[in-house]
Amino acid sequence: MTLIYLLGLVLVAAGAYVVGRQKGVTFAMAGGASRMHSLPSYHGAYLAVSAIAPMLLWFILWLVFAHRVVEWGGMSALPADLAPADGLAYASRLREILLVADGVQTNEVAPGVRAAGETYALWRGLSEWTLLIVGLGLALIGFAWGARQLEPQFRARNGVERFVKVLLIACSAVAVLTTVGIVFSVLFETLRFFAKYPWYDFLFGLQWSPQTAIRADQVGASGTFGAVPLFAGTTLIMLIAMSVAGPIGLFAAIFMAEYASPRVRGIVKPVLEVLAGVPTVVFGFFAALTVAPFIRSTGEALGLNVASESALAAGLVMGVMIIPFVSSLSDDVINAVPQSLRDGSYGMGATKSETIKKVILPAALPGIVSAFMLAISRAVGETMIVVMAAGLAGNLTFNPLEAVTTVTVQIKTLLVGDQEFDSAKTLSAFALGFVLFFFTLVLNFIALRIVQRYREQYD
Repeated sequence: MTLIYLLGLVLVAAGAYVVGRQKGVTFAMAGGASRMHSLPSYHGAYLAVSAIAPMLLWFILWLVFAHRVVEWGGMSALPADLAPADGLAYASRLREILLVADGVQTNEVAPGVRAAGETYALWRGLSEWTLLIVGLGLALIGFAWGARQLEPQFRARNGVERFVKVLLIACSAVAVLTTVGIVFSVLFETLRFFAKYPWYDFLFGLQWSPQTAIRADQVGASGTFGAVPLFAGTTLIMLIAMSVAGPIGLFAAIFMAEYASPRVRGIVKPVLEVLAGVPTVVFGFFAALTVAPFIRSTGEALGLNVASESALAAGLVMGVMIIPFVSSLSDDVINAVPQSLRDGSYGMGATKSETIKKVILPAALPGIVSAFMLAISRAVGETMIVVMAAGLAGNLTFNPLEAVTTVTVQIKTLLVGDQEFDSAKTLSAFALGFVLFFFTLVLNFIALRIVQRYREQYD
């Protein structure tokens, strides 16, 4: 029914636009276009907006409240002896009612649950028909009101522009509120975790062992959530990745922007950007099956003790993966440097290499820093390559030849499968996510400050 409603909304908008535009054309033909404030197309757009605006508002209200009303109707039909006693029982009973309402499960449930499921299906059908009937009624009211407003001197363009402005503000508000909602949802779960486990032990603890031990004498019998090994592993792999992606990506950008011919640039740039489209799991397989064994065999030949899963293997492959982030963005920033700066440098007798070092790179520095920060954020948030090439062991080490793990890998591990969201083990994933969010926020703040500091110098 939702799809039918949206299709009806489109048809109503199209029909109202045609009628309004035709009415505007009639005004222009009757009294001359010079007497009209707005073009006929704006008359059509205004009438379309008048018709669909109440439909959109009603649809939003229906999305917010309809499922709650339907759920209440279904649960209220349960007999008293089948009424849920707590939240967990409520969710289980509601799932049974939904299965009955969808026709999936009808024979193996109690008669009271079957009756509640049928009531739920009835309420749901009524809700969907109410959506359609009320929406069409509001569209007719809006259409009639808008049609009465139209006249040669009516400011239809102003009304349409106000609607577009409100729509843009609403879209911006949705983006902002979504971000705020994500932050607060993670923050609340993090505070629940800190109520069970001290925050200072989490931030400064040196041992990560979230699993429950079989014997009481084992380490981590009640969970040890010192996150320093995860922070160290994340930093180590990120530094290895950036030591690969940073120089290669920046030098590739300089070559493509300043030295390469248009023919060579047309070949090299797409080839580099192909790396950005390769799935991370493919890079993970490459790291686990090719790079890690090569590093291990090379290390053994040199007399080094190299783990089968190492931070070096994961970092090298991750660096290759994020090269396009650095090269493509840096190339665009370098090309955006005004040609007048290059011409002025050449006019002073500087060579191409001197111009690049002394003029172009300083002018493009804010954008290059932003590209590096984006690449760092991408490296910090990577999961699959680390899982497949660096392992899951929370080792506190800065030796790139040993196995380490990262924050994102542990979040994935803690939330895999059916989990109880009241345990410290599961809640620790939210604490790790909040720390990771704060870290990326600090990186973005640093990049913003650098951009603000150096932008005015070259504007």
